[in-house]
Amino acid sequence: MTPPVTHPKPKPKHVHRLPPARKGKLVVTVLDGDRRVRVRHARVRLWGTSGRTDRHGAVEIDAPRRRLEVSVSARGYATARFRVNFRPTRRRTVRIYQPDLQWPLYGANEARTQAPPRIRIRPPFRVIWSRGLKRLIEFPAVVDDGVAYIGNAASTIHAISMRSGRFVWVHSTPGGPRMASSPAVYGDEIVYHTMGGWVYVLDRSDGRLKWSWDAGSAIEPSPIIVNGIDYFGDAGGEMYALDLRTHRLKWRRYLGAKITSSASIAGGRLFVGDYGSRIWALSPATGATRWVRTVNGEIYGTPAVADGRVFVPSIANSLTAYTTSGRYLWRVTAGYYVYSSPAVADGVVCFGSYDGSFYGVSAASGRRLWRVYTGGPISGAAVIVDGVAYIGSFSHRIIGVNVHTGRRLVTFPHGQYVPLSGNGMRLLLNGFSRVYAVEPKRAHHHSKRRQTKHHHSKHDHRRHRRS
Repeated sequence: MTPPVTHPKPKPKHVHRLPPARKGKLVVTVLDGDRRVRVRHARVRLWGTSGRTDRHGAVEIDAPRRRLEVSVSARGYATARFRVNFRPTRRRTVRIYQPDLQWPLYGANEARTQAPPRIRIRPPFRVIWSRGLKRLIEFPAVVDDGVAYIGNAASTIHAISMRSGRFVWVHSTPGGPRMASSPAVYGDEIVYHTMGGWVYVLDRSDGRLKWSWDAGSAIEPSPIIVNGIDYFGDAGGEMYALDLRTHRLKWRRYLGAKITSSASIAGGRLFVGDYGSRIWALSPATGATRWVRTVNGEIYGTPAVADGRVFVPSIANSLTAYTTSGRYLWRVTAGYYVYSSPAVADGVVCFGSYDGSFYGVSAASGRRLWRVYTGGPISGAAVIVDGVAYIGSFSHRIIGVNVHTGRRLVTFPHGQYVPLSGNGMRLLLNGFSRVYAVEPKRAHHHSKRRQTKHHHSKHDHRRHRRS
């Protein structure tokens, strides 16, 4: 009888296992991402426990040294969530942002005042970084949580770090259709329109296309998104309310004439102009007409709404004001076309004209307060930041003036259309095809003074020790 063949037992495979995460005191420091200061009394949650930051913006929490979900909330800030790896070090820094210091859509806010009230940045400026976008920049970036999103004339969307100026991602639209609008931030998505007639929705983190929608006619207005609805008109005279959650229309309304004006929303009404020389007030919920008025020419630019008034630019050399209920208030005449969308702040309305002049008028009466010649026709919107009114012109520069007096405060040697946008950290000025991040020179000078003072104090300390 043949004995059975025995085979040696296979050796067990060695499975490499990571050592269990050590539990210890993790330190999270919370910074204001725009103002670059530490945030006190922020609540930090991780590993099922929470704590508040001290006067240095830091908190210690007992938890394992591994990758953890961290949630941070603080008064005046948007709640933020992070995936943080504590394996290399137990100390980590996170940045949170104040919604009031962001610029998430064209015009800075839903009323399209072109004037963010909480951003406090004034000239003189120094350039921190600049980036070329290869093609014409007609409309400005939108900025949120430390990243600027901007398109060029070929519908290439760039995401740029406001801190470093590096490109986070770049998305090229197939076919390179013309783009004459700003994108908009909507949660974790970026929404933009093209003159090819499409609405595109990108993943905000990497620029990946998530979905698109075809209107069938050129879309020149910039998005305005309220409660998940994107409101815009097209060259065929249609007005749309597109639900970005369902990818379907909430309503559609034919207004009868080409629409290039971006919509404004304030006081429960949607305001939009058309090439039939009409300013419409519609219901955002249904598209029903609340009122409609006629101005003295085609409306290319975007109406601004402030303090119960609607300010409407017209190609027929004028700016007209109505109450938000439709009562006529006043009209002021410029020397040539008014393509420029107005900016409103501190009781002053600012706008430019193809006559090359930058105007400031009383929001209450329309009385002209000042007029500044820029050296070239003006097509882009005015913008007001921290008491300074800015305009770009075909003289290829941007000027900034005191909003109340018109006294020139800054001349920047690059510019063309809409002059700038920004956030609580920096302003982003637009040249023909290059963007420039600027901040006040005084911050730099103060920093140098602090360094010099510290340098002297060290030498004094050394002298005292030697003596």
